[in-house]
Amino acid sequence: METWKEFDQNIITHSAAHHLMAIDDLVGKLGYARVSDIARQLDITRGSVSISLKPMKEAGLVLQDENRHLRLSDKGQRLVNAVKNKRLLIQRLLSELLGVSEQQAEIDACKMEHLTSNATARRLVAFFRFIDSHEQPAGEFLATWQAHDRGSDEKPESCPTGENKCAADNVPEA
Repeated sequence: METWKEFDQNIITHSAAHHLMAIDDLVGKLGYARVSDIARQLDITRGSVSISLKPMKEAGLVLQDENRHLRLSDKGQRLVNAVKNKRLLIQRLLSELLGVSEQQAEIDACKMEHLTSNATARRLVAFFRFIDSHEQPAGEFLATWQAHDRGSDEKPESCPTGENKCAADNVPEA
C-alpha cells in the first residue's frame, strides 16, 4: 500500500505551518512581521527563518514589501486559517471527547494540524455540529460514551484492531 507516501503530498511542513502562523500572529499584533520578529517568536535564528521563507515566497504564500515587512498572501491566509481551525477541532476531539489532558491535546493537535485533510476537518465540523445540537441522539451518544468503561477487559476479538490481540496491549502507558 502506498498510503505512507501521502505524507509527502502535504502543501506545507510542520515548520512551515509555524512560520506562517507566526507571520499571521505578528501582523495581527504589530501590523507587520519581520524576519527578526519571526525568529524571536519561534526561538530560532534569523538565518533559519530566511531559508524557510524562500520556498513559501516562491509558492506565493508570503509576500514581502520594500521595507522587508512580511505578510501572508490571500492563499497563505486561507492556509493558516485552515491549519488553525484544524488544530482547534483536533484539540476538542482529543480533550473533550477522548479525555486527553488539555496540555497533551494541544501538543498532539499541533503535530496533526497541518497533516489533516480538509475532508477530515469538514467531517469533524459536522460531528461537532451534531454533538453541539443537544438533540436527543447526541445526548444519548455522549452519555453512552462517557459511561463506557474504556479500561475494561474486553475480549480480544472486540478490540478495534480486529485481530486476536487488543490494540491497547501495543500502546505503552505514558
